[in-house]
Amino acid sequence: MRAVVFALCFAGLAYSEPPAAFIEHTIARDLKGGYQVVAVDLNKDGKPDLLVVAMGMQELVWYENPTWERHVIAGNLSRMINVAAWDTDGDGIPELLLAHEFSNQAKDSLGIVSRLEHDGDPRRPWKITEIDRIPTSHRLRWADIAGDGRKVLISAPLTGAAAEAPDYRGHTPLVFYKPGEWKRHVIGEENEGVTHGIFIVDWDGAGRDAILTAGFTGIHLYRFGKDGVWTCTEIAKGDPTPWPKGGSSDVAVGHLGKQRYIAAIEPWHGNQVAVYQEGKRMLIDNALTDGHTIAAADFNGDGRDEIVAGFRGAGGGVFIYSADDARGAHWSKQVLDSGGMAAAACTVADLNGDGRPDIACIGQGTANLKWYENRGPR
Repeated sequence: MRAVVFALCFAGLAYSEPPAAFIEHTIARDLKGGYQVVAVDLNKDGKPDLLVVAMGMQELVWYENPTWERHVIAGNLSRMINVAAWDTDGDGIPELLLAHEFSNQAKDSLGIVSRLEHDGDPRRPWKITEIDRIPTSHRLRWADIAGDGRKVLISAPLTGAAAEAPDYRGHTPLVFYKPGEWKRHVIGEENEGVTHGIFIVDWDGAGRDAILTAGFTGIHLYRFGKDGVWTCTEIAKGDPTPWPKGGSSDVAVGHLGKQRYIAAIEPWHGNQVAVYQEGKRMLIDNALTDGHTIAAADFNGDGRDEIVAGFRGAGGGVFIYSADDARGAHWSKQVLDSGGMAAAACTVADLNGDGRPDIACIGQGTANLKWYENRGPR
């Protein structure tokens, strides 16, 4: 383990103290093509474990908290891209949905979505069953769209079925599945080109999850109405550079007290971190290389969420951005990891049960999994 030293850098960002001190722990160094990490309790012991997807591996694996012992869920899998966990049967252990056989090019992508079920012991191999195929199946998330506690699986392909590089023209579907039925339901096809990121959020504060999407045409909000009809609302256009170099890539929601903001990496696999408040876009950094993950959480208990952004290019890294005032008019930047984590994905969870949110990241080029222990204020 090592203590992470924060460095304030890049002109235009205000100076301030780091939001918290972190200690770095390496869990794995052999995750070829590391792509996604999910914090979820897989063995019903009350501790969040780390479930990982690595595109260059054929095994779906998880690491058991707190020893971080490695367990294989299933093997003989190819080009895995995303996994989502939710306890659909109420036994305390989540079922898993996996997107695999992925390619950026729709004509080369089977886009298989499969269900994985445990036999009562999550440490033993799980049963895998295919439920659907959509070319470029890419992002999977669970959402309570009706506000009744019964979540559905949201699936967002990267592109439409006929899209081709480099423009990826065409409408891109967004769909969902009800557990048990596993039939594809179309949410909408308003998005065009690449849809790279999705984020589940109770947008209206009414106990019903909505879906934020980030892609070539910007950030959009999909809501399922009480009348059973989906609506799509444009939230932001993203980076204004013309197609296919503009729009958004990844999106998260944070708060400064009661004030909501949207944080985004822009454009697709881009170099920018942007913050949206009340419809206005603020560019707070442009120094990422192949930006690929973003999250928001309050790491120091001051009521203001910081932003975590990770990138995969030029050795990779993870940055933390802090609002210097309650309005978010100025932001400061600290380095969490520089060169040691080509971050394809980061997640936030209290991994050691001390009441403070920690960070876990998986590296694509660096093939590693780390967690960063929050040693700041409780």
